[in-house]
Amino acid sequence: MEKYRTVLNLVLKQHATLGYSFLALATAGGEQLFSVVVFSCPCNSWNFAYSMVFLLIPALVLFLLGYFVSSRTWKLCTGCCINQVKHCSKTIICRGIKIFLQITVGALVAPVTWISVALLNGTFYECGMCGYHSEYLLQTLCYNKSSDCQSNLFKLPCGHSTLPLPIQEDIRLTIRAQSQVLGWSLIAAIVVFTLASTCILRCYSPVSFLQLQFWKMYKVKENELFEQKSAEHAKELAERNLKSFFNSEGPQDIRTPNRAAWEEISLLYSFSRTEEYYSTIHKYAERKADNTRTSTSTIHVDVPAVLDFVDGNKNSVDSHV
Repeated sequence: MEKYRTVLNLVLKQHATLGYSFLALATAGGEQLFSVVVFSCPCNSWNFAYSMVFLLIPALVLFLLGYFVSSRTWKLCTGCCINQVKHCSKTIICRGIKIFLQITVGALVAPVTWISVALLNGTFYECGMCGYHSEYLLQTLCYNKSSDCQSNLFKLPCGHSTLPLPIQEDIRLTIRAQSQVLGWSLIAAIVVFTLASTCILRCYSPVSFLQLQFWKMYKVKENELFEQKSAEHAKELAERNLKSFFNSEGPQDIRTPNRAAWEEISLLYSFSRTEEYYSTIHKYAERKADNTRTSTSTIHVDVPAVLDFVDGNKNSVDSHV
């Protein structure tokens, strides 16, 4: 039993890394499935366009889905058209742009993985480059080869080319090498950027390493308990209302947070060096204990990037730093 508890603690501690890893593996698996089952190079003038569609459109869809599944996207957008607190001002716009960029970085994980794996595989790139009309590329691939090399190049991915087999294999190897070099270069650039940005964010962290670890643990537990308590309260309220309806009697008194309270805890987290609140719910509870209303004007207070996870939920990619 102790071994299972150790494994569970490890999973909870590394849930962000595991989440990113699972997302990357799922994306890579999807790319392999597309390249084997769905993709079929036309081997004509459509080569380049067809390949770019398979390379970029799924990446675009994954990118947009990254916005859709991000809880911070909806925290930022929900009610912004009618909520006076979220109406445009210079400070709020700057904060919104910063949050949007942070959401964008999280949304790039899946599409970049798709493009990287596709380039390492080389299937899309081979089809596309064999139909790409570039004088430099054609001269590079057909250098010191037969005169009909360029006219037969677009047929190469389908095996319909009349070029000798050694020449076909040489061109394929060259194109695959180019594709894999681009793929590994993209991966290396991402790793360097991620490492550098993480170091910079941690360098400017206003809280210590151990407090940051505690903060993340607190947010995980708060999210879990919030879902649990919400389900329990919703069930209790639904049972009360149904009982009142079917028994034709007055409903029992059940206290539910009002709209203003929901609005306060739904605001984006705002950091303060003088008041230590681990979340908007924590701030609401402390202010409630002091009989003071949470100031909604704090929505525009800047938040260190290392604390971006506070606005996420346990299931969203963007909630981890």
